[in-house]
Amino acid sequence: MRGMRQTHEGGKGMKRLLIFVLSCVPALAALSGTVSNRTTGKPQSGAVVGFYKVGTESGLEMIDQATSDAQGNFTINQTLQGPSLLRTAFEGVTYNHMLPPGSPTAGIGVDVYGVSRQPGAAKVSKHMLLLQPAGGQMTVSETFLLENNGKTAWYDAQGGTVRFYLPAGAGGKAEVNATAPGGMPIGAALVKTSQPDVFAIDFPIKPGETRIDVAYNTPYAGAGAYEGKIVTKDENTYLIAPNGVTLKGGNLNDLGPEPQTQAHIYGLQAAAYKVELSGTPVAAPDAAGDDSDSGAPQMVEVMPHVFGQAKLILALALGLLAIGFAILYRATPGGTAAKESNERARR
Repeated sequence: MRGMRQTHEGGKGMKRLLIFVLSCVPALAALSGTVSNRTTGKPQSGAVVGFYKVGTESGLEMIDQATSDAQGNFTINQTLQGPSLLRTAFEGVTYNHMLPPGSPTAGIGVDVYGVSRQPGAAKVSKHMLLLQPAGGQMTVSETFLLENNGKTAWYDAQGGTVRFYLPAGAGGKAEVNATAPGGMPIGAALVKTSQPDVFAIDFPIKPGETRIDVAYNTPYAGAGAYEGKIVTKDENTYLIAPNGVTLKGGNLNDLGPEPQTQAHIYGLQAAAYKVELSGTPVAAPDAAGDDSDSGAPQMVEVMPHVFGQAKLILALALGLLAIGFAILYRATPGGTAAKESNERARR
C-alpha cells in the first residue's frame, strides 16, 4: 500500500510539472485571413502571402508563407510576436499589411488589385524640377506626385510606368526612390525606352497617392541655356530654382518664392523648356541656421548646404502648391493672377 501511495503521489507531481512547463510555452496561434481583389470585388485565389518579422537591424525576415485558396482564404501557422508584416504578391505587384503587436491573428483582411499595363485612372498631378547649378555641373531633382483614383494598379514590368527625360550627359545614371500609398521610400530601377534620353521607372502605381523622386547630375558650364523635356503628361509642371538663382525663358510664370527656403517657383506651360540661369545658389538665412543678431540679412554662399536641402525645398514647395498657391498661374495669360496674389501676400 505504501508503495502504491508513493507511486500515486509521484504521478500527481509529474502531472503538475507537465502543466507548469506547458503554461510557460506560448500557444501556437495561426495567422489567418482573406485576400480580396478590390478591382473585381471578389475573394482572390492564388495570391502569395508572406509573413515577415520586422527587425531594427536585420530589416525584414521572411518566416513563412501561404497561397490563398479558391475562397481567398489563407493560413500561416506562425505566432505573432513583435512587429510583423504580411506581404502579398499578386500579378507582379506586392502589397504590405502591417501587424503591430497585439493585432488580431484571425480574420485579417488583405487587399490586392488587378493590374493593367495602361495608366488608366493614374495621372501625374504635380511634377517639379529643382535645378541647382554649381561646380561645372547641374544637379536636377525631380518629384512626381501621382494620383490613382481608379481600382486598377498600373504596372508594366518591361516598359516601366512614369517616364522622364534624362540628358545624355547623365550617362544613363539616376537615383530613383518611390513611395507607394502608405509606404516608405524604396529604391526603384530604371527601364530604357525606345526614345533617346527617355527612361521609365520600374515601379507599380497602385490606387492612392504615389510619390517618385529622381536625382541626377549632368555637365553644365555655368553659362548659356539649359534644356529639358517633359515626357510624361502631367497636370501641373513647375521649375524651381534655389535661393540666389534666377530663371529666364519662354512659357514660364514667376510664382514667387517659397517662404522658408526662398527657393523660387516657376510654372511651366509647355512640354519642353530652355532656360537661362543666372546667379549662385545660396542658403536663406533661416535655412543656413544663421542666428546672428546683427539685424542685417546675411547671405552666405554654402553650396553643399543648399544641395543638401533638395528634399526640404521640394517638400515645402509641394506643401505650398497643395494649398493652391501656384495654380493661379493657369488663371490668366502671363501669370497676371499669380502676380496679383503675390502682391496681396506681401501686404
